[in-house]
Amino acid sequence: MKTKKMTFRVISLLLAICILLSGCASTTMIHSIPDGAKVYLNEELAGTTPYLHSDTRIVGSTTRVRMEKEGYETLHTSFSRDEEVDAGAIIGGIFFLVPFLWTMKYKPAHTYELVPLKKDKQ
Repeated sequence: MKTKKMTFRVISLLLAICILLSGCASTTMIHSIPDGAKVYLNEELAGTTPYLHSDTRIVGSTTRVRMEKEGYETLHTSFSRDEEVDAGAIIGGIFFLVPFLWTMKYKPAHTYELVPLKKDKQ
């Protein structure tokens, strides 16, 4: 009987750790219309669209976004880690208090439409 209880505890602990670790990261796909815009996150060049962004920032953290593409106006926007509930982090928080810092996550995708530069009339 002791072996079964010990096995159950070990399995429960491993499951809790897996949930805890998976609940910390959040990922979102950043799209632009048209594709191929340079993406700057918090003033650092991150890549070009479509761009997959993932981080382990805590609830309420805001990421500043700047997109640039030749022939289009520069777009300034942001997204925050408070857009959707993360059930895995909430379940992990039942076992450990720390995951409650990651109970919210990003939406799966963010799409931004760039505005073409206006051509001067001659």
